[in-house]
Amino acid sequence: MHNTQDMITEISSAATTITVSHHQDGSLYDDDGRPKRTGTIWMTSSYIITAVIGSGTLSLAWSIAQLGWSGGLVVMIFGLVTLYTSHFLANSYRAGDPITGKRNYTYMEAVENILGGKNSIFCGIIQYANLYGTSIGYTIAAAISMMAITKTNCIHSSHAKKTCHVFGNRYIIWFGVIQLGFSQIPNFHKMRWLSILSSIMSFTYSLIGLALGIAQVSENRAFKGTIAGAEAETHAKKVWAIFQALGNIAFAYSFSDILIEIQDTIKSPLEVRTMKRATNLSIATTTTFYVLCGCIGYGAFGNSTPGNLLTAFDKPFWLVDIANLALIIQLVGAYQVYSQPLFAFVEERTTKKWEIIGKEHKVQIPFLPSYNLNIFRIIWRSLYVVVSTLIAMLIPFFNDILGVIGALGFWPLSVYFPVEMYIKQKKIPKWSGSWILLQSLSIFCLLVTFAALVGSIVGVLLDLKTYKPFSASL
Repeated sequence: MHNTQDMITEISSAATTITVSHHQDGSLYDDDGRPKRTGTIWMTSSYIITAVIGSGTLSLAWSIAQLGWSGGLVVMIFGLVTLYTSHFLANSYRAGDPITGKRNYTYMEAVENILGGKNSIFCGIIQYANLYGTSIGYTIAAAISMMAITKTNCIHSSHAKKTCHVFGNRYIIWFGVIQLGFSQIPNFHKMRWLSILSSIMSFTYSLIGLALGIAQVSENRAFKGTIAGAEAETHAKKVWAIFQALGNIAFAYSFSDILIEIQDTIKSPLEVRTMKRATNLSIATTTTFYVLCGCIGYGAFGNSTPGNLLTAFDKPFWLVDIANLALIIQLVGAYQVYSQPLFAFVEERTTKKWEIIGKEHKVQIPFLPSYNLNIFRIIWRSLYVVVSTLIAMLIPFFNDILGVIGALGFWPLSVYFPVEMYIKQKKIPKWSGSWILLQSLSIFCLLVTFAALVGSIVGVLLDLKTYKPFSASL
């Protein structure tokens, strides 16, 4: 008994020491004992804009071409829905009180703590499927840009006398080889310079695409395009193309799965209010940019707008090359940013089950820090890259794949979970007016997601009818 009492006293003393230490160093720590967060509305807005504006921007002109001039309005509606549900998700960062409640550090943690059990498993499956699909989409997009650089240079060197047909298998393989190396770098996604470089590259190719579109419209001296949009061989194919376009737009707005992680960088104690204001600013900026890019791209090329806007330009060849190179550089890093969480999840689970799998061997590399070699990590990550590269070679359909990824993540991650967590937190009574409105929004978005998913899958199947596997070309 005496020993037990001494132990309790020692623990109490230790707890008091920690409390005093935190009190004395209050400027260095937040209420959860973690280093003080310093994020502001401007920093948070820049993180969101960087996360949202990416390769999906290049598919928006094609999406509007399928929808016709009403496509600009559809993009704005997606922006409004994303903004509305992002506010719900921001409320989920703290449990209970928005200022003093316990923090949820990740999306899955928020779902587990607020909704519990099976919801968390469903959330995890969707999140990780989305991450893997994104790595395939990025492989295809990077290969298309590599092919585009080769093609524009060929056209330029031949003074536009050659059509310059380019085959893509080697480019997909090259990108895969690059990722084989980068995937073995531990914590690659935590390198701060990577996010800075990615944001610079994103804006570079997006702004160049916009500028080239404006120049093309000026050269045409008119806006091309129609109210109904691009024609199709049959009414059914037109419907599938419209649905696929919805998936592409959804992909362009997807950032819900990292919203809470971004919110966790905001200065206390008004994280929820700051996050909502930052979301308002960033979604308004992004939507304006998206409508401009999509409508000007469609206005420049009309119903013949290609799936990837950059592939429509071949002059000035050096500027087109810069845009494509910027996209490749961004996708090299973005592939790892989206893949590393899945790497970590699988490795953590397998190590817990079989401890020997986590064993590491130190390897000395000349002129570099020592490297912790893990056999399982090398095999598993290499297999991940090889399979995603093979799938990209098998179905290198840029818009189809983006549509599938966008559809998979839109309803569950951007609408369903945020709405359900908001209802649970605010204790909104079942069948009340607010409950019916929120559930109606969720059901409507589920139907949009289902349509986009079916349209994109049908798009893959239709393309496979006329495409020989492993023969990508531009």
